[in-house]
Amino acid sequence: MMKRKTSKPKEEKKLTFVGHLAELRKRIIYSAIALILAVGFCYSFVENIIKDLIDIAKNVEFIFIAPAELLMSYIKLSVIGGLIIAAPFLIFQIWLFVIPGLNGKEKRYIFFSLLLGSIFFIAGVTFAYLVVIPTMIVFFMGFQIEAIKPMISFESYLSFVLSTLFTFGTIFELPILMVLLSRFGILKVSFLKQNRKYIILIVFVLAAILTPPDVISQIILAGPMLLLAEIGIFLAGLVEKKKENNTLNEE
Repeated sequence: MMKRKTSKPKEEKKLTFVGHLAELRKRIIYSAIALILAVGFCYSFVENIIKDLIDIAKNVEFIFIAPAELLMSYIKLSVIGGLIIAAPFLIFQIWLFVIPGLNGKEKRYIFFSLLLGSIFFIAGVTFAYLVVIPTMIVFFMGFQIEAIKPMISFESYLSFVLSTLFTFGTIFELPILMVLLSRFGILKVSFLKQNRKYIILIVFVLAAILTPPDVISQIILAGPMLLLAEIGIFLAGLVEKKKENNTLNEE
């Protein structure tokens, strides 16, 4: 009897572990299929995407300096576009795999963090695409002289566009980061308010590191970062007050 009792929990643990692996395998397969379909869909429209990117840089003629350079640009754009299109489905698959091990509060925190994080990231990418990149291109192309003709490869231009989009999308996540740090007690709102001048300094240092070495690009990045920092302080203050009220009610 004792042997049967000790062997049963082991069998349950083994089944549970195998069940997790089977669930993980299923989510990976679904995600891979969705990603492949999204990449294929983007590849069928990749020429239209490239035309839109070229329209941003008007009066600029692009070249490619390696036989496979344009093809690799097509593939890169297709993969990145596929990731963007499939992102909601991929996140949903991760959510379905993780959700059984979370309680009610953890589910709400993760859900709202993902939702707000996606909104801020999209806002950053949109701002960079519509405002930052055209402004930076006009500024850089203003340095032309007769002795030096611009011969910009499309690959270098694409890398510049993608890095700028990713940088601004990541920077726009600053309020979410501040809210999470405040929620877990790592960062105090009072500390942020008392050290605003240091925050401004750090923002301009980061802007100088993340952008090309010119004042226009640094101001374009530093301005939204300062605004985002203020939004983050405001939202963190709301979270901190709610946390204090919940603590008082529990007592």
